[in-house]
Amino acid sequence: MRVPMRIPRRRRGQARGGGMMDMLKGRGLLIVAALLGLAFYWFSNQKPVGYTERRQVLTTSIEEENRMGLEAYRQILSEEQVLCAGGRTRCTEEDRFTVETLRNVGQKLAIAATSYEQELLAAGRPIQPKAASFDWQFNVIASDQPNAFCLPGGYVAFYTGILDVTGNYNQRFDPRGDLADLDKVAVVMGHEIAHALARHGGERMSQGKIIQMGQMAVGVAAGDQRAMQAFGLAAQTGVLLPFSRQHETEADYIGLHILARACYDPREAPELWIRMGELGGGQRPPEFMSTHPASERRAANFKEWMPEAIAVYEQRCGPLP
Repeated sequence: MRVPMRIPRRRRGQARGGGMMDMLKGRGLLIVAALLGLAFYWFSNQKPVGYTERRQVLTTSIEEENRMGLEAYRQILSEEQVLCAGGRTRCTEEDRFTVETLRNVGQKLAIAATSYEQELLAAGRPIQPKAASFDWQFNVIASDQPNAFCLPGGYVAFYTGILDVTGNYNQRFDPRGDLADLDKVAVVMGHEIAHALARHGGERMSQGKIIQMGQMAVGVAAGDQRAMQAFGLAAQTGVLLPFSRQHETEADYIGLHILARACYDPREAPELWIRMGELGGGQRPPEFMSTHPASERRAANFKEWMPEAIAVYEQRCGPLP
């Protein structure tokens, strides 16, 4: 008699488990594909900084960055008390002295930046000159905030609060006293101008755009909001913060070259950053969680670069006292 062959019964959940594993593998492949595509886009948009050996990711044009810089500058100035700003605020003799002094420093640094770019270009560096075409503007904002910035396009603002730090450092702003020696002012302004020349603003926008694309791609591939959040956190600590610190170091180096070419004493830079580290009682987050390098590290960098900066100064401006 023929015995019918018994087919083993599939255990309950076996089909579903296999299907789940296949689905997870499929999602894993999608995530890998998304990350590979993101990496390709990142590296295919790399351009040389020119002022240093580093390459940066840029998906914006200089024209776009400058336009956005001007829009942001106008918005900021419209919300602040700007010294001697065309009838909106009173302009005392001290205010006029402050504004004219800062603008004089700014013009010297802008000329030096143009010269620096031409030297780099003549030396064969892969640089796209920008300083000569920037719409340089220099304004002073009445505020105790120790801050200064230069937006893409050459739009500079100094807060009166930082002029005490670069001046007498006695916790009050005294125009005649704080602006008697301008070397530390030039250190700050040279640093801020360097950010604009090196297109750090455009680089941050490009990084943010690519990371946002990555978050969306990972979220869709994983089908999980938590994956998007994890990718964003990893990008923040592994990409954005390190690049921010790198931008600051790069701007310190470029700015030092600019101020030395404008005949300001580069030796004032280390002391300035020691002062900056003392602001707020010296309290700051660990460097790996901060957008800026530790002030002690910056001061040490300046000391390392100082022989080069002094040679640049003395070649153009004569012996340092």
